Amino acid sequence: MDVVTPRTTLGWLADSRTSSICSARLCSRHRLQPTSLHFVPPLSRQTRTSIMQHAIQLLASGWEFKQCGSDGDEQEGASQWLPVEQVPSEVHADLMQHRKIPDPFADLNELAVRWVADKNWKYRVRFESPEVGGSAGVTVDLVFEGLDTFATVRLNGRVILESDNMFIEHRINVTDLLLAPGSSNTLEIAFEPARRRGLESITAHPEHDFIVHQTEVSRGAVRKAQYTWGWDWGPILLTCGPWKPIRLETWCSRIGHIKVDYHVDTDGDSPVVNITAICAQVFGLTARVEADLWSTKGGHVMNFKGDLAADVATGSRPSQTYTSSGARLENVNLWWPRGYGTQTLYQVRLQIIAADGSTVLTTAYRSLGFRKVELVQEKDHFGQSFYFRINNVDIFSGGSCWIPADSITSRITPERYRDWLELLANGQQNMVRVWGGGIYEADDFYAACDELGIMVWQDFMFACASYPTHPEFLESVETEARQAVRRLRCHPSLVLWCGNNEDYQLIERYGLEYRFGQDKSPDSWLKSTFPARYIYEHLLPRVVSEETNGVVYHPGSPWGDGTTTTLKVDPNVGDIHQWNVWHGDMKPYQNLPSMGGRFVSEFGMEGYPHLETIHKFVTKSSERYPGSTTMDFHNKAVGHERRLFAYVSENYRLKGDLPSFTHLTQVMQADAVSLAFKSWRRQWGTPGARRCGGVLVWQLNDCWPTVSWAVVDYFLVKKPAYYSIKRALAPVAVGVTRKFHDWTTRRADKLWRRDTGHVDPTEALREVEFDAWVANSSLEALKGRLVVRFVSTESGQDILASLIKEVNIQPNGCTEVTVNHRIAVEGSGQFSEHFVIHASLEIGGERVSSDTSWPEPIKYLDLTNRGVRVKLIKPGVVEVTAEKPTKGFVFSEKQGVNVSDNGFDLIPGDKPTRVWIQGIDAGGLQWTFVGQ
Repeated sequence: MDVVTPRTTLGWLADSRTSSICSARLCSRHRLQPTSLHFVPPLSRQTRTSIMQHAIQLLASGWEFKQCGSDGDEQEGASQWLPVEQVPSEVHADLMQHRKIPDPFADLNELAVRWVADKNWKYRVRFESPEVGGSAGVTVDLVFEGLDTFATVRLNGRVILESDNMFIEHRINVTDLLLAPGSSNTLEIAFEPARRRGLESITAHPEHDFIVHQTEVSRGAVRKAQYTWGWDWGPILLTCGPWKPIRLETWCSRIGHIKVDYHVDTDGDSPVVNITAICAQVFGLTARVEADLWSTKGGHVMNFKGDLAADVATGSRPSQTYTSSGARLENVNLWWPRGYGTQTLYQVRLQIIAADGSTVLTTAYRSLGFRKVELVQEKDHFGQSFYFRINNVDIFSGGSCWIPADSITSRITPERYRDWLELLANGQQNMVRVWGGGIYEADDFYAACDELGIMVWQDFMFACASYPTHPEFLESVETEARQAVRRLRCHPSLVLWCGNNEDYQLIERYGLEYRFGQDKSPDSWLKSTFPARYIYEHLLPRVVSEETNGVVYHPGSPWGDGTTTTLKVDPNVGDIHQWNVWHGDMKPYQNLPSMGGRFVSEFGMEGYPHLETIHKFVTKSSERYPGSTTMDFHNKAVGHERRLFAYVSENYRLKGDLPSFTHLTQVMQADAVSLAFKSWRRQWGTPGARRCGGVLVWQLNDCWPTVSWAVVDYFLVKKPAYYSIKRALAPVAVGVTRKFHDWTTRRADKLWRRDTGHVDPTEALREVEFDAWVANSSLEALKGRLVVRFVSTESGQDILASLIKEVNIQPNGCTEVTVNHRIAVEGSGQFSEHFVIHASLEIGGERVSSDTSWPEPIKYLDLTNRGVRVKLIKPGVVEVTAEKPTKGFVFSEKQGVNVSDNGFDLIPGDKPTRVWIQGIDAGGLQWTFVGQ
């Protein structure tokens, strides 16, 4: 076991964390996530025997585990106890540690470990009872921050807890159950299979129609991370175990949850924060509670004191809420999203002072930032807006959806969280959506978002199912929701709570009852065929309202105004998931610019990870080809065999070897997401005409090594799509697109208005129209010079005079430079050469952005003999140039190697592309491009 030595800063756990990544034991070492953090300075010798300060003892080491019988009891001939390296942990990680199962992430091993989920498992640890000396009124609690999922806990043979919700923290008073001080106690946790218990619950509740998408039906009845049943990007890996820290707390007085209510006034010359209350739930003996507010730079801001001496006099041990008086703070540094200002953080410290006036019984801290958040949903000539306004400034939200970073969640370290979020921030992204089929992430995740200025769209943990609403389920959900909201509410980065992911889409598909405008009685919703409406439109918004200071709540994603929640989404109201590219109608991705909405919270395109990652999960060289058994097994998307090959072959000259096909999928993915981001960002428009308020790609990350929509793979190796998003979301970015002529679909003859019965692959040559614009997220107007060139793909020469325009770039919006600009055809009726349209923007004589539009499909072009050169400028820096337009130049990346840019196009006569490289000698780089 480990005894925590208290300190007085939030970094007090840092020494006991590991920095290993992707090893067999990626545990979040000693990471505490209680409702509030507790730590105190050392006791003086004089007070040590008179009153007990708050002490925490982590039960992290000394654990062992074994397989049990179906009833959870040990049986003759049962497996032996095996040591557990450290808790938090999960059974799959511990079995791998002892080589009892293969790595489920490699080859087809996921199938070989399925049996683990159907067995009962038991964990146990022995620990000494704490010494409490002569202290009066001492309480000893066992705190379980999270047990996955159906767990029976015994202390010295006595059942003290039965848990059935992975997301709930439990605090058990064991003062009278511990053996004498210094004696050894035995703590045992028996875990039952989640799938079996889920099926039993379905049988027990025949009144409800359990509908789930993506997975086997049992998950809808279980409050467990839904993706562990498998998803269209992740394996079936039904985990169990003590997935969060377990600790022993000894206290006479402690502080529970903390809440800071405030209002930000930005109408004057400088921000003013009116703090209406600092609230803390206090337990045990108290004499006085003090609250202090400190800036992140160490400056003291204010102090509150409350006298609760009467509680000590009566010897009572109450649970009461202490509320401070209000305060007005002038000239406050506000918290801003990345790119719009600083991320100033403050720290609230609460202390309980003993009756002697000097002994600090316990101290709790909360980090917070002050900001004003609004979700602007106003009627306009497009429909109804949907965008965020922070501190009275309209913010375009560009970012990614987030799934858990590992299928074995206890392996995600604080360092790994930080790496992921720094990667997102460095990619010019300012929002992350925590998807509802995963977990409420660790405090480290949100703390990093606070510090990096990343706005968090936080789903509650419901996804793609019709969930039950029997009383026990609702009680569990409310406890889960309150704990999650209380834990996360001080984070300034969290700007929205969302009820679920895609649950409303079941309404139309299965004919469920949903009378939004007529039925306004929550009790009647419980009796309908869509009872979970009660959760999303009554229970959860009530919790958010009661527990937060006006944080925005949104019933579901996608969701409009109650009438646009089903599969026929109205793009003019609410947020949408745009899956008619890849899924649904499987439209060409070139249609994405016209397929946006008021806020696109999901869309995506699949792409392979880099070859080194593929080689890690495909260990047999004979399986390393597109469409092999292993490659298909690691792509969980339904119909991916047809969809991915179709999208690639429609656009590029298909090659069958793995390196070539990998590259083409990456370039195609990058083209698709880049086109969407730049085109929908263009629709940010101007104040009062915000047609699109944000774009979130599905998805940033993977939970295992796989083929998916992720723009960065499991090992944090970036795909070219990551860089294309970075370029599209640059603070000032130029965009250029030409009119799309679909060469895959029959078109009506324009003269006779009838179906010709044929496609016309030459139309893109004969009719060339393009648009050019500049997006600016800064809050100041700029002046720039836009140069548009027309460069032959065959010769590399300019075939037309450049279009040059001086541009007055408006702040925080999009400036249209040219719309439907038509290129006149020659007398022959068509150009003799294909050409790219290349736009570059200069501000103050310096190039700030460029973009290229290619004639499509790329497969019609001869892109051999490009004259590409990669020149070493100095150690760690290379320049890349080409004699002819070059499509999709990609360095082959690997774990531990970072490049500043990748997946870019090269235009002759343009400024050389300079790339900074870390983690490998430039001579070791490998690269390719389309047509090589």
